[in-house]
Amino acid sequence: MIHIDNLHKSFGQLEVLKGIDLTIPTGKTAVIIGPSGSGKTTLLRCLNLLEMPNQGSIKLAEQSINFDQNHKMKAKELVSFRKNTGMVFQNYNLFPHLTAIENVMEGQTTVLKRSKSEAETKARTLLDKVGLRERAEMYPHQLSGGQQQRVGIARAMAMDPKVLLFDEPTSALDPELVGEVLKVMKDLSKENMTMVIVTHEMNFAKDVADQVIFMDQGVIVEKGTPEEVFENTENQRTLQFLNKVAARS
Repeated sequence: MIHIDNLHKSFGQLEVLKGIDLTIPTGKTAVIIGPSGSGKTTLLRCLNLLEMPNQGSIKLAEQSINFDQNHKMKAKELVSFRKNTGMVFQNYNLFPHLTAIENVMEGQTTVLKRSKSEAETKARTLLDKVGLRERAEMYPHQLSGGQQQRVGIARAMAMDPKVLLFDEPTSALDPELVGEVLKVMKDLSKENMTMVIVTHEMNFAKDVADQVIFMDQGVIVEKGTPEEVFENTENQRTLQFLNKVAARS
């Protein structure tokens, strides 16, 4: 389970998160939507401490951290907390000098201290899972954007995280490549993997989300089931956003 209480994050004078309260049950998929600059990605990055909150608390699995000016996080505490999460970024972030399988093995051997043979077995299983068994020995430049993103998903899963975090994983892809990545994510949602997804793909959100969270200007404006948010919302700000998205598409 993820439990976020009164989370604040500022960059200088700019307050990006303004007291976020949110609970995501184990095995569920939460999809965060909202306009650019609403704080979606910052919230995601706070969940694995790529950004350090200024105030509030996060409980993830069995670990809980309270953030305030007097709390200085030790490196060991930081690493321990991050082991709970796997992050999939917009732009793949693969090591260009490593093959697909080596990219999936890297964190296993350096962070989890698995043997090379154990890491390779795990990597091949996961590459098979995301449909890339035949491309294990290829380098990132030999793969399409969709294939690179699927390697990124396999790499995140290889760390055995409690939660997978996706930061607009299809935003850098050509339209014809989006479907192959969304299919992998949809399959994961059916396996009861706890996932938090920031996306602009509204149809995908309707299909996979157990909980939809609409953010704007650093706050959660509305949250509920896909039916509640997409079909039956009476919140004017949510309606305005969804109408703009529909007009663009």
